[in-house]
Amino acid sequence: MVGQRPGDEPDDRGELEPRRPAPPSEGASSEPEPIQPPQLDPEQLRQFEQFQQFQDYLRFTESQQQGRMVPATQQGSPPVPPPPHGGQVQLAPPPPPPGPKIKVPRWVKRLAWKLLSALLILIVLIIAGKLAYDHFFPDNSNDNRPASETGGGKYHAHTELSTAPYEAVRSVYDAIAQNAVPMACGRFRDDVQQKFADDLGFADCKVAAETLHTQVTNVNDYAESIFPSQYDPDATSITIDSCAFTIKGGPALGTFVVTKIERNQWLITDHRPGPKTCAPTTAPSSR
Repeated sequence: MVGQRPGDEPDDRGELEPRRPAPPSEGASSEPEPIQPPQLDPEQLRQFEQFQQFQDYLRFTESQQQGRMVPATQQGSPPVPPPPHGGQVQLAPPPPPPGPKIKVPRWVKRLAWKLLSALLILIVLIIAGKLAYDHFFPDNSNDNRPASETGGGKYHAHTELSTAPYEAVRSVYDAIAQNAVPMACGRFRDDVQQKFADDLGFADCKVAAETLHTQVTNVNDYAESIFPSQYDPDATSITIDSCAFTIKGGPALGTFVVTKIERNQWLITDHRPGPKTCAPTTAPSSR
């Protein structure tokens, strides 16, 4: 029949009637099924969340520029910087939580304070001792005075020298007689100690004093071989020849040059060799 469409059926009167859609079957829903989002792996999900945070940041900055109020959800979260060109948004890791505060026991504090106090007291004592030592035993290493005036050595820091020139020489004889080696060599200036040993034919002053002691036959006579004599009180240097005296009980020790130094002390600053046995002579008069 002309005008008949597929699906139209004639009725009882022979007229065509449009085909009606079939009713939905039981249990079928009339609403369209929702579109399921594609499943994202963890990396894609993280990038998606970062993209959302970036959009929040853009909205935050735009609202700040336009002077609008920022939603509470945006105010509570810190702005996220835009991602680098062609890269991903780099989020800074959250700061680590603060560690537990350690409470120091009170006895530890008291002990530390006592140790600190003791250390400070020790430092003060060391400084005071150093100042006292420098005061009573000054260092003459930078003294520009000649060695004949200062003694030229460390003797005066620990040795009390004689306050008379002849006593300085007599103390050498006495120390050798008593085998007091440090006392014998300590009466000489440092450089003259070796010269004394060389003049008498020994390796050093210690060997000279020890060997000369073995040659002493009478300790008392040898110790008193040199006795006080007259000298110019204004003199600062005096030459004393052993053979000007009667040397008994041991060998003569040559000629000594003694020099007056600080604190009115006399130091042997030079030596010359002489005979071991002196010819009989008239001894100088004593004071």
